[in-house]
Amino acid sequence: MAVPPRYNVLGVGVSALDLDQARDLVISRKSERPAGYICCATAHGLVEARGDPALRHIYNESFLTTPDGMPVVWLGPPGVSRVYGPDLMLEVCAAGRAVGLRHFLFGGLEGVAQRLGERLSEQFPGIRIVGTHTPPVQEPDDRTAAALREQLATAKPDVVWIGLGSPKQERFMGKYAATMDASLLIGVGAAFDFHSGRIRQAPRWMQRSGLEWLFRLGNEPRRLGHRYLVNNPRFLAAVIAQKIGLRKYPVD
Repeated sequence: MAVPPRYNVLGVGVSALDLDQARDLVISRKSERPAGYICCATAHGLVEARGDPALRHIYNESFLTTPDGMPVVWLGPPGVSRVYGPDLMLEVCAAGRAVGLRHFLFGGLEGVAQRLGERLSEQFPGIRIVGTHTPPVQEPDDRTAAALREQLATAKPDVVWIGLGSPKQERFMGKYAATMDASLLIGVGAAFDFHSGRIRQAPRWMQRSGLEWLFRLGNEPRRLGHRYLVNNPRFLAAVIAQKIGLRKYPVD
């Protein structure tokens, strides 16, 4: 399948696609090596990337950078729709059974990846979950990558789902993806907590209307306060400046 073009949001090229296209592109890479990676772009992630050239480069070198947050979707051309990490995970898990797609779960707090694997197996009979790994809480390093690499060499997954949170997971994928025995690493963050049942997910109407941030802030104010109360206004101001021509943000 052809990889879709990208549109510029604050210097990050966001893939112009919908959920079905993203799912099919993931499955089309089955058994390909070396591994690529997929970033799911939110307002928070793009603000972080705006201030960090190395992180921006990681987003721009990805196999796909999907429009995960609704504000990112609204900035796209006609035909773009939300490719939300938790939804992408479920779509790929469902459709991948037909081709024997192999999944590995890397991330989450202690016990979350294992519980997630159990729940996915219940929801999608016949799915092939070939391993799980919960890394240390601190920033992943070469030792963490080496431990994962050793497991993947035995498990031989097609997709490695990464639940480390943003931008930690993007930095990990950008640095280590090409050394991993897999087809794709996909950073889906809170999908581990949502689909394992550890944290409640916002109602679908809030997700579609761009109000999911309000639900999540109400549930985790201490952890997510800076993300939503500081980075979201920064994103809005920067996007307005880009749209009216006050600032130019080349994709680099």
